[in-house]
Amino acid sequence: MAKAAPAASEKAAAPDKAAAAAPDKAAAAPDAAAAAPGSGGLKAWLPLILSLVLAPALTWGVGQYVLIPQLQKKLAAVPTGEEAAPAAGDKAEGKGGKEGKDSKDAASYEFQNVVVNLAGTMGTRYLKTSFLVTGTEPNIKSLFETNKPRLTDVTLNVLSSLSLADLEEPGAKNVLREKLVTAYNQALGRKVADQVYFSDFVVQ
Repeated sequence: MAKAAPAASEKAAAPDKAAAAAPDKAAAAPDAAAAAPGSGGLKAWLPLILSLVLAPALTWGVGQYVLIPQLQKKLAAVPTGEEAAPAAGDKAEGKGGKEGKDSKDAASYEFQNVVVNLAGTMGTRYLKTSFLVTGTEPNIKSLFETNKPRLTDVTLNVLSSLSLADLEEPGAKNVLREKLVTAYNQALGRKVADQVYFSDFVVQ
C-alpha cells in the first residue's frame, strides 16, 4: 500500500502540469489574434502597393512596345524633303498649267455662230461661222468684250461683203483671216489681233 501512494501523487501532478500548460496556450492565443489583424491590414494595402509598383511598369511597356513603334511607322511614312520636292513641283506645275490655261483663254476671244447673208445672192445663201481670235496682248479677251458691239459690227461687215464666188476660190479662208485681223486692229487703233482660227465654217 505504501508503493501506491507515489502513483497517486504522480496522477495528481499530471493535472497540475496540464493546468500550467493551459495558461501558456491561452497566452499564445492573444498573440495569434493580435497577429491576425496585422496580416489582414497587409492584405488591404496589397492592391494599392501593386498598383503603385505595376502602373509605372505598365506605362513603360505600353510606351515602349505600342506607342513608339506606331510613331516610327508614321515617321517612316512621311516623305523626306527630297521626296516631297517633286510633289511640290508637280503642284506648282499643276498650278502653272491652270494659270497657263487661264492666260491662254485671256489671250483669245471667240466669236460663236455668226450668220450673214452672202453678197450677190439676194438673201438665198448665207455663211455661218465660229472662230477664235488670238492676239499679241494678254488681255485681248477683256479688250474685245469691252468693244464687243463695234467689233461685232466689223465682223458682220467683213463677212457679208463676201460673195459665193469669193468663198469658192482656193485659199478663201486665209484671205478672210487677213481681212478680219486687219479690220479688228483698225477698229481698236493698234495691233491687237494676230490670228484667226475657224472652228465652224458652213455655206448654205
